[in-house]
Amino acid sequence: MVVVYLRAVLAAAAGYGVSLFAVAQFSRNFKPAMQESAVLPISLLKVEVCREAATILMLITVAILGALNRPGRWAMFLWTFAIWDLTYYATLCSTIRWPSSLTDPDVLFLIPLPWISPVWFPLLVSTLCIVAVLRSRRSILDHGDIDAR
Repeated sequence: MVVVYLRAVLAAAAGYGVSLFAVAQFSRNFKPAMQESAVLPISLLKVEVCREAATILMLITVAILGALNRPGRWAMFLWTFAIWDLTYYATLCSTIRWPSSLTDPDVLFLIPLPWISPVWFPLLVSTLCIVAVLRSRRSILDHGDIDAR
């Protein structure tokens, strides 16, 4: 939801208005807007970087608390990150009807530098992470290496 609010502020500043429809229009034109100028003011960029860092810290904390060993923690981190990422796009789609296409560009990360790619890429990576975690869990259970409670 923070991303929706941030896009609403940016849409209003760019003259799109303040409705969810305006946010959706702005989001569809995000790449051209990024190429024209620095879309995010430095003050908001700092807040967004802190929000992003806090999200990663939260996911790391969940992984540390949720698993007993390093492989389990990696699996927990990948699992929670993938679920979070898929939920992020599902929420954007249900609230502002964005992305309108899997080829729409999106800013994936700001740390250490902005990463921009089509939406299909993070959806693919998240799906593959979930599949990898499920397969590794099944493999471990099949070999009897852990207690399957």
